[in-house]
Amino acid sequence: MNSYDVAIIGSGPGGYVAAIRCAQLGMKTALIEKYSTLGGTCLNVGCIPSKALLSSSHHYEEATKHFADHGIEIPGEIKVNLEKMIARKQAVVDQTTGGIDFLMKKNNIDVYEGVGAFKDATHITIEGKDAGEIEAKYSIIATGSKPSNLPFISLDKERIITSTEALKLKEVPKHLMIIGGGVIGLELGQVYRRLGAEVTVIEYMDRIIPTMDAGLSKELNKVFKKAKCKMMVSHKVQSVERNGDEVVVNAENKKGELVEFKGDYCLVSVGRRPYTDGLNAEAAGVKINDRGQVEVNEHLQTSAPNIYAIGDVVRGAMLAHKAEEEGVFVAETLAGQKPHIDYNLIPGVVYTWPEVAAVGKTEEELKEAGTAYKVGQFPFRALGRARASGDIDGFVKILADKTTDEVLGVHMIGARCADLIAEAVTAMEFRASAEDISRYSHAHPTFAEAVKEAALAATDDRALHV
Repeated sequence: MNSYDVAIIGSGPGGYVAAIRCAQLGMKTALIEKYSTLGGTCLNVGCIPSKALLSSSHHYEEATKHFADHGIEIPGEIKVNLEKMIARKQAVVDQTTGGIDFLMKKNNIDVYEGVGAFKDATHITIEGKDAGEIEAKYSIIATGSKPSNLPFISLDKERIITSTEALKLKEVPKHLMIIGGGVIGLELGQVYRRLGAEVTVIEYMDRIIPTMDAGLSKELNKVFKKAKCKMMVSHKVQSVERNGDEVVVNAENKKGELVEFKGDYCLVSVGRRPYTDGLNAEAAGVKINDRGQVEVNEHLQTSAPNIYAIGDVVRGAMLAHKAEEEGVFVAETLAGQKPHIDYNLIPGVVYTWPEVAAVGKTEEELKEAGTAYKVGQFPFRALGRARASGDIDGFVKILADKTTDEVLGVHMIGARCADLIAEAVTAMEFRASAEDISRYSHAHPTFAEAVKEAALAATDDRALHV
């Protein structure tokens, strides 16, 4: 039986990063993964493939709708080859997961293919290709999450589908109905709208991306409506039925009236649930709560003192970068270091175009907490860089403490916001004031100037270019 300092169950961003950091710190490390490729949901059927399709569909939209504005004329009809687009997506996935294989070999991490289950707190059995049993002084549970469903919906994975199937459709839907106006549904909705599908988003709450700042929801809703997507908020889905190649969705609107939607595909995108199937956690003394999450303390330690858990399977936002931070945190904790994570400063991003990104508190949260704050907001259309590229939708909004001027939250929607949010995270990690941000130089012309201008607006209502 092979013995290890640490064994990690699950090879998603949390698991494989934890493995690398453990190995870097001198621990003999094992990584157990049930599938034949490493990388978990994110690399195989989540973050990476969805971005590949978003990128491809964006190119198509630019070619068909915006090239002519730039003096680029393409004779003949521009066509979508969905099979080739999906194949490119898969090639990106294969290259990325192959990169994880390389990193495991480079760091001398033993990889076991199979389902890892606890025999007790220090022994793990593996069922699958690399069947057997290993011993580990410490273990890290990084088993991730799976798409959630509503109890009355039967997913056939052909017409009534999850995000996994939506990433490999054989045809562009005529009418794609999306249940859930969150990150995943909106990203995939935009992909297929660009490719020609009619898209209807059916959301239970009174706005899309309901966990983000209301200003971002309103602006993104405008973008989707401009693209002729139907945005049906405050609609409670009652039933989803398939009749041959047609799917019928019945929902109750805010007036209590029953509304019927018909399409050829229905994407169920109502969040994700922690995944611990087959883990046999109870054999190791690991407690799982009523929500299916592995319970952990502030050190990400489970009820079994030598076992830790990270990522989607524990409390908090289900984000790949949050899982990565937790993987490093646990590895360094095991090495006797004193790492730190500020969960308030883990950014959230929606990779639509325009992109949406946020960190810190929303206006709704500050109001609820009774915190006195001030707002600085700047529109992208006032930037020379935005006008040059034609990306004029959106804004940057900075929320700062009314008394101290410390930045409490940054919310943005616009071109390259997924990258721009890192500036806000950095500033907030160092407890910057709005004036601090306003006083360091931003290159011109850039999209980042919107952050500086919003900071000027928050400081003393003195933005320069509006």
